[in-house]
Amino acid sequence: MNVYALIPAAGSGTRMGGMIEKQYLDLNAVPMIAHAMMVLARQPRIARIFVVLSPTDRRWNNYAWQGWEERIEVLRCGGKTRAETVLNGLDAIAKICAPDDWVLVHDAARPCLPDDMLAKLLDEVAGDPVGGLLAVPVADTLKRAAVESADGARAEATVPRAGLWQAQTPQMFRHGKLTDALRAAGSDMTDEASAIERLGLKPKLVESDSRNLKVTYPQDLELAGMILRKLHE
Repeated sequence: MNVYALIPAAGSGTRMGGMIEKQYLDLNAVPMIAHAMMVLARQPRIARIFVVLSPTDRRWNNYAWQGWEERIEVLRCGGKTRAETVLNGLDAIAKICAPDDWVLVHDAARPCLPDDMLAKLLDEVAGDPVGGLLAVPVADTLKRAAVESADGARAEATVPRAGLWQAQTPQMFRHGKLTDALRAAGSDMTDEASAIERLGLKPKLVESDSRNLKVTYPQDLELAGMILRKLHE
């Protein structure tokens, strides 16, 4: 069985508030997506990396990706949602991937994945019958907001955090099972594990940490830069 990686990168990242798609924002002198690709490219167990772009993407060709040509293949079949983009990517690589081959889906906006965390995921999930994902046990007290009023949101209740985990990526599932799960679930899935869960299956949670953050808001970019500098000291 082979291991492949797929990076959905067809979104616009509107919460960043800029004119440039989030995956191309400058992070420590290179586009943010480059960091996500580099950690996957350094892992010898990953046979190939597929980057799924929007068909209208015009920025990818503005960058030189030297040294990665043999490891990376661009697929210009991104959809309107993350789930649609991932499913289109899975369909596009179906002639390459056997149904039992592993596919790691990783966010372009998670540039700080440590090498040892990626290796840990591969080690712990490779023999699992379902698949799994990196995740972090929830440490903060959680509040459920009431309907927002004129003066903003108000807490309605405290949500017990016991047993709650924050999902990260990569998420690692077999090509055939993930394709079937996403096709059955529809386009509203925010992560691949959700679609697998809808089949009645229980993905393995592999404990990660907060370094593997997702860049969502402008202030996250500065934090990601500091984490990357620390990782590469």
